[in-house]
Amino acid sequence: MSFALHPRLAAGGRVVTDLALCTVLLRDDRRWPWLIMVPRRADLSELHELADADAPTLMQEINRASAAIATCNGVTKVNVGMLGNEVPQLHIHVVGRWAGDPTWPGPVWGVAGKEPYEADAAEALIGALRGRL
Repeated sequence: MSFALHPRLAAGGRVVTDLALCTVLLRDDRRWPWLIMVPRRADLSELHELADADAPTLMQEINRASAAIATCNGVTKVNVGMLGNEVPQLHIHVVGRWAGDPTWPGPVWGVAGKEPYEADAAEALIGALRGRL
């Protein structure tokens, strides 16, 4: 079976770029700079299912994404997490946080509502992040 991006991930984000292993999406919620990284491997739902040969690449790409998010305006903390309770496809969240953000110091997962980016703001952020990845 070949790789296909889960429909919920595709619907909730905008493609930033494809790295060696992961497709990188910007989550379409302007409350936080938030990347979603999806390894382009078929039928993965858990981290331990990733081939040993892909593990170092995934870690390097998470580090690159974290460094890129850390440069976003106001970010003082970067959260990295993998839940997969609602979307079974393996994916990694890289979220920029700061004291006083909409859910600080609590988690961003499960927060009601969404504030989509204006198209120009999304494209500007995607361009900046793409350049840092």
